[in-house]
Amino acid sequence: MSKLALITGASSGIGKATAEAFADLGINLILCGRRLDRLYEIQESLSEKVKVNILTFDVRKKEDVEKALHTLPEELRAIDILVNNAGNAHGLGPIQDGSTDDWDAMIDGNVKGLLYVSKTIMPWMIARQKGHIVNISSIAGKSTYPNGNVYCASKAAVEAISEGMRLDLNPHGIKVTNVAPGAVETEFSLVRFKGDDKRAEAVYKGFVPLTAQDVAEIIAFTVTRPPHVVIADMTLFPVAQASATVLRRNS
Repeated sequence: MSKLALITGASSGIGKATAEAFADLGINLILCGRRLDRLYEIQESLSEKVKVNILTFDVRKKEDVEKALHTLPEELRAIDILVNNAGNAHGLGPIQDGSTDDWDAMIDGNVKGLLYVSKTIMPWMIARQKGHIVNISSIAGKSTYPNGNVYCASKAAVEAISEGMRLDLNPHGIKVTNVAPGAVETEFSLVRFKGDDKRAEAVYKGFVPLTAQDVAEIIAFTVTRPPHVVIADMTLFPVAQASATVLRRNS
């Protein structure tokens, strides 16, 4: 019987790549995001391989999350894998110059959004006494870097939540995996710098970054381990990166 996965932030980047990787494994999909046109495109491209359902909502809005997820019929509540991928970064600068709107966006999306989605789905997994939750963190959650302040804090919260989930869901046989990528070239920096192409491109200049597909392969690996095996935490870097702040760039 095919497994069923729900992926948030599935319209681009790591979320989209994970959907494609899961489809190659024959895992049926519930793809969630805010950009309906992109979700439809992905649904169309993957529907020859697996069953693909889509939901549109903003993870930052609790009522919208609950309403959307509770529209799922009973058979689509038997979710085997939840990938909490939706998140964002806004701004890069000293904390004293930070925008409270940017802070709200990061905390609401990266922390509260993950909790809102998980809060609805965890009871469904508990009822079945099985499931696997994959939370997408960041090296920023393990090592705070200059000017990263609130973004790093939000990802550190994901790290702690992942550990808390693993402890609390252990009696129910539910796996929890935390995946912390380093530098990945997606729309991440373009969003962080509010559409400034030059600043976004400079982030990845002089080295070969990870791709969304690289991270998706890791996620696919974690969810295909034997039933008695759980990869609790995984950090991945491009070969040019040694830590949150150490990158070897070509001159």
